[in-house]
Amino acid sequence: MKIALGSDHRGYEAKERIKALLLDMGLQIDDKGVHAKQASDYPDTGLAVAQDVADGRVDRGILLCGSGIGMSITANKVRGVRAALCHDELTAQMARRHNDANVLCLPADLIGDALMQGIVRGWLTTEFEGGRHARRVQKILQYERDHMKDGDATTIPDAGDADPDSDG
Repeated sequence: MKIALGSDHRGYEAKERIKALLLDMGLQIDDKGVHAKQASDYPDTGLAVAQDVADGRVDRGILLCGSGIGMSITANKVRGVRAALCHDELTAQMARRHNDANVLCLPADLIGDALMQGIVRGWLTTEFEGGRHARRVQKILQYERDHMKDGDATTIPDAGDADPDSDG
């Protein structure tokens, strides 16, 4: 299995620890960054990972930022991505079992390493159940086909002098 892995500056250290876990599990890694702890914008890495998942260049993606929220919102903007923000092993397993989540988002600032590793292991080893859940996932995919166009975007007014290190 090949995993795209990415973070912003807040998730960098946790990403490096998750990378070691994935390598120990014998998985292939495509590390999309960031590669240092300097300030960065989570959408840059989040979109790169999500696009690789959507295009089939990797099997799944894992994203980390301070809260996991920014990465989750970002990844879910890419057609074909079902990103799940998980805080425990059960939600990670359910995200796979019922939603066929193909991107896992983690809150680097909110949970410890042991729990984070358990979440990753559970998410990677849980299979999609299909059945009634497949019908529901297909409804999501159909909505994307009918309503999402490539290049659609909403412009957000400039935030001015916001502190680049305060987001997560």
